[in-house]
Order: sequence, then C-alpha cells, then structure tokens
Amino acid sequence: MLRKWSTYVAILVFAGLVALIIWAPAGGRFTTVIGLATAGLAFAMQQVIGSFFGWINILSGRIFRIGDRIEMAGVRGDVIDMTPLRTKILEMGQRGSPLPQGGSDPGVWVHGRQYTGRIVTISNQQTFSSPVYNYSSSFEFVWDELVVPVPYRCDWRAADRILLEEAQRAHSGPAAERAMEAMIARYPVPAVRVEPRVFAHATDNWVELTARFMVPVRTARAVRDELTRRVLERFEEHGIEIASATSDVTVFRP
Repeated sequence: MLRKWSTYVAILVFAGLVALIIWAPAGGRFTTVIGLATAGLAFAMQQVIGSFFGWINILSGRIFRIGDRIEMAGVRGDVIDMTPLRTKILEMGQRGSPLPQGGSDPGVWVHGRQYTGRIVTISNQQTFSSPVYNYSSSFEFVWDELVVPVPYRCDWRAADRILLEEAQRAHSGPAAERAMEAMIARYPVPAVRVEPRVFAHATDNWVELTARFMVPVRTARAVRDELTRRVLERFEEHGIEIASATSDVTVFRP
C-alpha cells in the first residue's frame, strides 16, 4: 500500500509540474485555459471520474477491502487488488453464473464456491450501479442449506433426526454464536437463531426436509460435501431412500 500511495503522489506532482510549465506562458489567461481544459476532460473522462469516485465510495463507505470475499457486477471471488480506477477479483464459480444483464455466463465452468483461476478486473464505478455483496467483512459465516426429499413410504421422522444430528455436527457452534453477538453489537440487526434446524415441507410427491446450519464462508463447500456424504451413508444404513422425480409404470399382461 505504501508503494502504491507513493506512486500516486509522484504522478500527481509530475502532472502538476508539467501543467505549470505548459500554461505558465498564458499569463492572465491561465484561469480561462484551466476552465476549458477541465470541462473538456470532465466530458471525455466520465467513466474514469466515475471509477475514481467509486474508489472514494469504497474507502469511505467501507464497502470492502483487500482480502474480502465479495460479489460485484455478477462476479464472485476474493479481492486481491484495488486501485483508484478498478478492483481485481480472484474469481470463484457459482451456480448459474448470473450476469448483470441477465442470463448466465457459459465461460464459467466451476459451479461450486471454489476458485476458477481467472482474475477479473471490474471498474469501481460499478459500486454506484450494482449491488455489492460482502461475505466476510463483518461476519465471516453464512447460513447454508441441504435439501433432501424423502418418499412418504419411508420413515421421514428417522430421516429428520439423522439430518438434524449431522447438521449439528457440521455447525460452527460457539464461533458462529460469538460472531453473531458481535454483529448485533455493531449493527441494529434482530437476534436470530444460529443453531441448526430442520424444516419439513409436504409436497405432492415427497416430504422435503431442509437442514439449515451455519458454516465459515471459506469452507462452505467442503462442509456441505462432508455433510452430504454422511447423510447418504446413514440413510443407506437405515433403509431410507432419496426421492426423485421418476414415474413407476406397471404393465398388466392379459
């Protein structure tokens, strides 16, 4: 950061000296020349000016800083560099890979919360025109959910118990509670339950069980993977099936 700020100061000083040398012979017309030049630059550099004030907005509003995991302009990842004009993000995959104008990006081949290996450069002006989601600035946990459909012919109560036990095992526990207490002390947010829960929803085809639990944002995919494997193994031990949208056809021969 010191190296960057030193570079910025040196550029400003050099630009001021050059301007002084060029416009000094103008004498009394100096103010007029400055006004015309400023108006022309402001018109020609609207995007640059917007990006610069976007940088001011990021710093003054504490929207994010280097190292934060954010989503901006449809790109999700970790902030690795930030200049007065642009922000660089180490991209992560995401389901659907939405674009700001709608649709999805076919170029994103990773659909989980892991790095793709690409570095995406985004104009700071985007902070004025699109939402910025920060996953780790003040609260480095996220609520995750695992949805499991269970057929009505199976013991859905046993499935509910297994899902709750495994969600409690995956839950971050005291660390999540301390983070929530710090969040409540800093912001006027209502107190919410952080302990794991399982919600049941009856559909036309099966009982949909949804386990809700809290995990660190940077290990969410690994925790979800381990949880899913344990649930599937225990369901298999208890003879509980996973429902799917299939059709059973019975053919009676005369």
